[in-house]
Amino acid sequence: MISVVLVEPEGPANIGMIARTMKNFGFSSLVLVNPNLTEESYSYAVHARDVLDRALLVENFEEALELFDLAVGTTGKPGGRFIPHRVPLYPWELRETLEGYPGRVGLFFGRESIGLRNDELERLDFTVTVPTSEAYPVMNLAQAVAVILYELSKERPEAKVRSLEPATRREKEELARSWERLLEALNYPKDPERREVFAKVFQRFVGRAVLYGREVHTLIGPLRKAAIKLEECGDAER
Repeated sequence: MISVVLVEPEGPANIGMIARTMKNFGFSSLVLVNPNLTEESYSYAVHARDVLDRALLVENFEEALELFDLAVGTTGKPGGRFIPHRVPLYPWELRETLEGYPGRVGLFFGRESIGLRNDELERLDFTVTVPTSEAYPVMNLAQAVAVILYELSKERPEAKVRSLEPATRREKEELARSWERLLEALNYPKDPERREVFAKVFQRFVGRAVLYGREVHTLIGPLRKAAIKLEECGDAER
């Protein structure tokens, strides 16, 4: 299931227009993070007032993040707002990535004025951007939502393998911690700052991958056992 998540939307009219756009393309799950929701929002929603009525209101970004197995951030400035190797997907690449994925997906859209903050983008699994003209690259929030939902609606991602459960956010975090523990046990790299980079690269790799719970637990086991063996060897030497 795909949900649209609006993080602290500032314009009441935009909230209503986005609800209308969602209904245009067959989406109905809306999450609003600390929104400026007014009667104007309902006025602009027109025949999509039911989308607003069913919207889930949460207080902060962290609360919204916990709702999803896979969190996708949107950005209009891919050139330097976050770490370079986190190259954003285009909307059609996002559709291909999500095809067949049965987990809960959140499409996070930021504030009209500043978008998603860097620390928020860091927490998301991967990002998507709409290619626009260099003459005026930044899109209106409602327009960006429309473009991405249009692309996703071409071939709505449906779960093809329902016997496999998608990895939860906590399971993926546990996998990243197991890798970090192994690096610590290996004392590799020796420079703690480089070791932290290695840990973050792996964490982002896990975040970008569409993983299932069984796969994650299959990876966690050997990593954890290897770390324990190395720790025991270290204790024996001391």
